[in-house]
Amino acid sequence: LLQEMSEGKTAEEVVMNGKDEASKPSNQDEKEKKVANAEKKEEKEPTKAKPDETKSVQEPDKAQLKEKFKLFSKFGDKSADGSTIKLSQSDKWFKQAGVIQTKGVSTTDTGIAFRKVSKKAPKISFVDWNKYLDEIATAKKMDVNTIKTKLVDCGEPGFTGGTKVAKSAAVDRLTDASKYGGAHKERFDSTGKGRGKEGRVDAASDGYVSGYKHKGTYVKTR
Repeated sequence: LLQEMSEGKTAEEVVMNGKDEASKPSNQDEKEKKVANAEKKEEKEPTKAKPDETKSVQEPDKAQLKEKFKLFSKFGDKSADGSTIKLSQSDKWFKQAGVIQTKGVSTTDTGIAFRKVSKKAPKISFVDWNKYLDEIATAKKMDVNTIKTKLVDCGEPGFTGGTKVAKSAAVDRLTDASKYGGAHKERFDSTGKGRGKEGRVDAASDGYVSGYKHKGTYVKTR
């Protein structure tokens, strides 16, 4: 203490420095204890996987899937017997089912997987097509049963769920038959329903002017 004071340090500075140096080891020990406790906690309680990562979808009915396979393998090909399917037909099926999407499975992915399974053949059987589904699921890290379920639930070939009518003020105004005039007004009844041919073709004239009250009273003498 006297030596340090002789070097120009005050007694208070010497005492404070001694406290700081004494406190450093204790702080370091506390940090090491926290790290050790955290490591022990991780060993006892390993990180759990998220529910979505471990949850698997139940496999759909194979008979229904095979029936859909037959329908789509015949779609657009009158000569097909339903035993084999082309890549273009499978892609249509995938698009209708929502498997092929902008962010997800693409036609490039399906083409690569199809060629890998088919060995450059234009068509594949139902058995090979299931291998093709496994190939896509593995490549895209998806549950193959999720893909199969979508394919089973998509409806018959060509079904899109019906046409959706746009709703807007402009559309409502343009389709309001009560506001039509002239010849267009005659084509619809009071409820707005089209009258068909009756609204487009004038009825044959009977020779009388509109509003004549003595219609049918004229007696022909000759």
